[in-house]
Amino acid sequence: MGQLADREIVGLTADSRLVKPGYLFAALPSSVADSSINGADFIADAVRRGAAALLGPPGMAATLKTSVDVPVIEDEEPRRRLSQLAARFFADQPKTIVAVTGTAGKSSIVEFVRQIWVALGRSGASLGTLGVNSAPLQRKLAHTTPDPIILHKALRDLAVAGVDHLALEASSHGLEQRRLDGVKVIAAAFTNLSRDHLDYHPDEEAYFQAKTYLFKTVMAPGGTAVLPMGSDLTERLRELCQARGHRIVTFGTGGDINLLQRRIVGDGQRLSIAALGQQAEMELPLIGAFQAENVLCAIALVLACGEDPDAVLTAAARLTGAPGRLQAVGAKANGGRVYVDYSHKPEALRAAITALRPHTEGRLIVVFGCGGDRDRGKRPQMGAIAAELADKTIVTDDNPRSEDAAAIRAEILCGCPNATEIGDRRQAISTAISWLGAGDVLLIAGKGHETGQEIAGAIHPFDDSDVARRVLSGSSP
Repeated sequence: MGQLADREIVGLTADSRLVKPGYLFAALPSSVADSSINGADFIADAVRRGAAALLGPPGMAATLKTSVDVPVIEDEEPRRRLSQLAARFFADQPKTIVAVTGTAGKSSIVEFVRQIWVALGRSGASLGTLGVNSAPLQRKLAHTTPDPIILHKALRDLAVAGVDHLALEASSHGLEQRRLDGVKVIAAAFTNLSRDHLDYHPDEEAYFQAKTYLFKTVMAPGGTAVLPMGSDLTERLRELCQARGHRIVTFGTGGDINLLQRRIVGDGQRLSIAALGQQAEMELPLIGAFQAENVLCAIALVLACGEDPDAVLTAAARLTGAPGRLQAVGAKANGGRVYVDYSHKPEALRAAITALRPHTEGRLIVVFGCGGDRDRGKRPQMGAIAAELADKTIVTDDNPRSEDAAAIRAEILCGCPNATEIGDRRQAISTAISWLGAGDVLLIAGKGHETGQEIAGAIHPFDDSDVARRVLSGSSP
């Protein structure tokens, strides 16, 4: 086999179909997410396409069916090594990077951080479920935390475009699969933990441990850990972070970033916040106590980067919501209002319904479904939450993927047997809007910002907000 020093590496990929002459091919072992794919099975294809080097787990070279004159790098953690190589290959990153992990709130928080930075005159960006968002560069992403090659290329492109501040989402999948290694994170936040991704992680403890990797490995010693007050997991994280030499900043009632008072005002809320000796009141067009927590977390992250507290609190008073996060999309002539939210997990659905209840004079109607090929255990749980908290519920389809949609609905209906079942999501939204009377509120939950419905391997254009607006305007949905 050839020597790596003799080879010029001009690109990296873990997909043999993308290999070009001079590329390093990462033959990664299968993941829990897709146990049917093993990178070693595609080495021959990669070599035929011109791979100049191979990366894989220990013993991979000995298992090759045919001899190849290509250097092989073996590593105990090939996914981590690929991330580190991608960081070196693309090199440039925004100078200031913060990361957010947790079950809920990540998308809103990174967007709030970006908005605060921009208000302070910084060139800020966010990266996650909503894609890459900055003034000079916008880009859609297939995953909340993309694979390390896509991620590090995006970091390089942002830096080259002049973006020097970035807030990114750190998903449990991304952390577990070491996609964030090599990212120079200086501050990291944990939001909360509730049931999610148990089709991937064996249990909730393993899910939590995946989150801790951000603090104990990705962020170098001496960073700032932003942790929530009142969480049972905060003390565990505090101990871990102290051992790592991180500074700790808490947010929430009684925290370093302290919520002194929260009052509901119209379709928003007024917050009184104290932070590092400064105090401010702000009225925000955001619904829900959880959004107040998200704002506090965002403020803490920006302050962790050394910004002036008074300026940060002033900038935070201008925040607007992220797309698809309890987003108001319109109202009927009689005053019945419609909101769209990304809540597709039990606690997220509970939080969204609970947030809307104080803003509802009449009935609170919910339309939701559950995704196929994902954690089945949450389906009756979400049904039970809707039955408990909503006045009327329609169970519909939400990305059934390869599963039978009717079977998914049946599992949800076990938790809310009195709900109305309408499989067609357009019809479900149209029916729910027809029910709206004066003072009623409709929550369309599950898809949020998404613009497609995945059915049997095909993605069909579908946007909850667009469908609802068409119905409200009298057009065909």
